[in-house]
Amino acid sequence: MKLVVQRVKNANVEVENKIVGSIQEGLMVLVGFGENDTTKEADHLAKKLIKLRIFEDDKDRMNLSVKDIQGKLLLIPQFTLYASTKKNRPSFHKALKPTEATKLFDYFCKKCSEEIPVQTGVFGAHMNVNLLNNGPVTIILEKTYYQED
Repeated sequence: MKLVVQRVKNANVEVENKIVGSIQEGLMVLVGFGENDTTKEADHLAKKLIKLRIFEDDKDRMNLSVKDIQGKLLLIPQFTLYASTKKNRPSFHKALKPTEATKLFDYFCKKCSEEIPVQTGVFGAHMNVNLLNNGPVTIILEKTYYQED
């Protein structure tokens, strides 16, 4: 499982010219699942994402989490995070199949929403994502079934 986490002033996602998810200060997160991912990886990264301290405190140190600042999450499903670029045309054979990935994305969103408000993109839709990156701060989180951190 991979997350591309961006600290944002605001972000939204559009499907067919309609905004389907929108947040003010918080995290816009691209979410991808690999072929062996399960709820175990989703649980781990949901917890890590909520606790990730990448917002400044009163001393301008990255010491606060999105929960600490009462921010929100915009979670966007993104199977292309598992693109293999060995050849010039990307291959997505390492991504989790859409049926299972949809279920796991829904599970991950539910897990995160237990701690903090969540907005989402639409799985399988063509989406336009707009954001104002704050910093910029962009962090990649990854958890695989064999990894222990």
